[in-house]
Amino acid sequence: MVDGQLLKKVFMHVVGLIPSRLNSERLPSKALLNIDGLPLVVHTMKRAQLSKSLDDVYVCTDSEKIGEAVIEHGGKCIMTSSGHINGTERIAEASKGMKADLIVDIQGDEPLIDPAHIDIIVKKHFEQPEWGILIPSLPVVKPESPHIVKVIHDANFKIIYLSRGVVPQPFRLRPNYYLKHLSIISFRPEALQKFASLPPSSLELAEGIELLRALENGLILGTVILDGSSFSVDIEEDYIKAKEQMLKDEIRKKY
Repeated sequence: MVDGQLLKKVFMHVVGLIPSRLNSERLPSKALLNIDGLPLVVHTMKRAQLSKSLDDVYVCTDSEKIGEAVIEHGGKCIMTSSGHINGTERIAEASKGMKADLIVDIQGDEPLIDPAHIDIIVKKHFEQPEWGILIPSLPVVKPESPHIVKVIHDANFKIIYLSRGVVPQPFRLRPNYYLKHLSIISFRPEALQKFASLPPSSLELAEGIELLRALENGLILGTVILDGSSFSVDIEEDYIKAKEQMLKDEIRKKY
């Protein structure tokens, strides 16, 4: 039998795009914060480069400082407009004209991202051609934090809703676990451009979750549930945690 991953390499082209900006609100200049000798966004880039499924990896930014850090550490950078309100719009601009079968959005603020997760996501998305967007999820026991986006899916793993609230609400019975949105998002190029062409939606503005715009406008989103752990660096406590975990992280030894 021919290995499915080999077939992907022969016939498909997959590009990883890492949106990154300097002026983050909750943790200023977090993309360039030092973690074990490297800027935070460079960790994300290096780990994405370890994926077996990505043919190219680019950091997409409007910051010359971020661009310089990426180039200094051997990466590729695409400069984008400073007018984007979220990372999805930024990668939509960066991907225009690219010949790719999938565009994988890897959030720049997850320095401990697992390259194997990227490979699973790409494989699953090729297996589900009707899904325009794939958002992976991880089980989480304590969903109370509004910084964690929770995922609700149907019996076929199509996404019904995304929320910063505690959903499902345990009115009668508390679920054994909740699912949180992992910040690796696979897009079919047409779905990405469709998203970027739409104005912000009412649910998106209320929850502060950009992909609610896709749900409200009828795009099909699916999820795959992964094992392991990952978290975004949003606040000072996350940064401290990331520095501690990086020192004992096995993937860090590979770059």
